[in-house]
Amino acid sequence: MAIVVDTDVFSYIFKKDTRAAAYETHLIESPKFISFMTLAELRLWQVRSNWGERKRSEFDLMISDYGIIFPDENLCTVWAQIQAESGDAGMPISTSDAWVAAVAVMFELPLVTHNKKHFGHLSDLVLL
Repeated sequence: MAIVVDTDVFSYIFKKDTRAAAYETHLIESPKFISFMTLAELRLWQVRSNWGERKRSEFDLMISDYGIIFPDENLCTVWAQIQAESGDAGMPISTSDAWVAAVAVMFELPLVTHNKKHFGHLSDLVLL
């Protein structure tokens, strides 16, 4: 089954953080996707941390295993619906989390995240 991977889980895997182990069963042999927003957040991490060539190369190799979903008109509509649903529920969602959720909802894929509290109120989203 294909999955969408949240920024936090991707970073745990890349950093070889012990928290990554909790998600390995979902990632093995699954087609993996990330939102363009996850890519942007990860690139910001690189810039702020002033990564060297070796670490950037390791990252590029890892990211090549993921499909990256870029926005189109349909994704923008799903994002808006998620923002509205969150606001109506009194559970505002960050702009970046809404983009990640929108990818999972639009393609009807589960989201693998360590931050379930950020997404748990969304009715059309399956969390792993």
